[in-house]
Amino acid sequence: MLYLLDANVLIDAKRDYYQMERVPEFWEWLVHKGAEGQVKIIQEVYEEIAAPEKKKEDKDELSIWVELSDTKEALLFGEAADVDLVRRVTAEGYAPDLTDDELEKLGRDPFLIAYALASPADRCIVTTEVSKPSTQRANRKIPDACQTMGVQACDTFQFVRDLDFSTNWKKK
Repeated sequence: MLYLLDANVLIDAKRDYYQMERVPEFWEWLVHKGAEGQVKIIQEVYEEIAAPEKKKEDKDELSIWVELSDTKEALLFGEAADVDLVRRVTAEGYAPDLTDDELEKLGRDPFLIAYALASPADRCIVTTEVSKPSTQRANRKIPDACQTMGVQACDTFQFVRDLDFSTNWKKK
C-alpha cells in the first residue's frame, strides 16, 4: 500500500503530537518509509508545505524539513497529476458546477484524491479531516469525497498503526 499524505497530517503532527524536537523519530521514520516507497507527498501538497513564496527566514521548521534534500528525495511522489482524474474528482466527489470561489476553497484536495484514484486498490490517503457526510459541495471532507470516488482513506493514527511506527522503529 502507498500512503499519500495530506498536508494537515504533517502540520498537525508537528504542532500537536509528534513535535519535531520531541519526537524526531517520527520524522526520521517518515523519510525512511518514503525511501521504501510506502509514503509519499504529492507535488501539490509539497508546495503547500514548503511554501516556496516565503523567504527562508520566514519558514517554519516543517517547511525547512520538507525541503531538505533527503526528505524531498524520499517523500516527493514522482507522478504528475492526471488532469482528467482531477476533473472527475471535482465533479463527482464535490459538485459538477462549483464556482471559482468554491474551487479555490477546495485547494489541492481533488489532486490528492486523483492520485489515489489512479490506483485505488494500492493507494490510501492519510488525512486528519473527519468525515461529515452532511456537508456538500466545496465543504465536503476528504474522507467523504474518497468514499464517493472509491478511494481508501485513513487518519494519522491508523496510518502509524498500519506501518507500525514506534519511537524505537530502528531497532526492529
